[in-house]
Amino acid sequence: MNAKRLERRRRLHATALVVASALALWGGAWAASPAPAAGWRDVLDTPALKSPLASKALVNGLATQGTRTLAVGQRGHIVWSDDAGRNWRQADVPVSSDLVAVSFPDARNAWAVGHDGVVLHSEDAGQSWRVQYDGRQAGAVIQAYYQRDAAASPEAARLADESKRIAEQGAQNPWLDVWFRDAREGYVVGAFGLALHTTDGGASWTPVQHVMDNPKALHLYAVRAIGGDLYIAGEQGLLLKRAAGETRFRAIEVPYQGTLFGLTGNERALVAFGLRGTVLRSTDGARSWKQVSTGVPVGLTAGTSTADGRILLVSQAGHVLASRDDGASFDILPLQGSLPAAAVTAPAAGTLVLGGPRGTRSLQLP
Repeated sequence: MNAKRLERRRRLHATALVVASALALWGGAWAASPAPAAGWRDVLDTPALKSPLASKALVNGLATQGTRTLAVGQRGHIVWSDDAGRNWRQADVPVSSDLVAVSFPDARNAWAVGHDGVVLHSEDAGQSWRVQYDGRQAGAVIQAYYQRDAAASPEAARLADESKRIAEQGAQNPWLDVWFRDAREGYVVGAFGLALHTTDGGASWTPVQHVMDNPKALHLYAVRAIGGDLYIAGEQGLLLKRAAGETRFRAIEVPYQGTLFGLTGNERALVAFGLRGTVLRSTDGARSWKQVSTGVPVGLTAGTSTADGRILLVSQAGHVLASRDDGASFDILPLQGSLPAAAVTAPAAGTLVLGGPRGTRSLQLP
């Protein structure tokens, strides 16, 4: 691995620590791997250990559908709640890889992604899961897709060369976010610009780096549909947009060159957020932007919307910010019991669930 790529890997490690506020999330994934000890078993072949403390361990992703909330995190732990996060039950998960994100598009189907290139699927609203894809497959699939057109153009040659390195790395690169429109179409995005698309519920996946304006292969941290268009946010101020009816993700210029961790909003406004309390807002489909003051100097790690129309953002230090004007301004909510957060959802009116290095916590919104 060349020096430039090693530096990019180091930067991904450091940024991910900011997102989760805990070494446990990324610690071993980017360190040099020692030779397996006798009796060693791959985490991709080891079911998640059942524990009564699963909801108190590191949680990186949350999603709600109806009355059910799913939380995913460390060592393959997935827990679910039907009472707005007050009580949790642990799901059956066939891997013990660290999980980073979850998408829950309908009443039965959910997808979770994370380290070792793992993609999990549930057909029973998150109570049990199966492996749909993992990093041991991804490299070969991506390489085969791009090698066939390697001679077509310099860009095709670059993608073919990159895909060869990915295949050689095996299950090293994590997926960092997942989004499904419905039970059929979805995307997973991750480290070094990797991204896959499915239109058959994950039965097959197609690489999509060739339709993205991301020549530096910057890390991709979030994928979300806002106002009918699809957006991807990443490092170095990267923001990509696939407009409705188009196939290409086009780069959007934004007034910030730091990492963007997430996206939220509604049909009236798009909100992107990231390091150093940064919030960017657009009301014209990402054609123009305004930077919104938050008064928060630390990373904003996750966002959601509430049933009463508020936009909420949370920080790695435990701040909860709320906007009642579609993201034009934010106030810090005086919540008792808040905690450093990597994920947030609003499962019921007046209720907020946070996830982070101390597990999950349910709070009442003022």
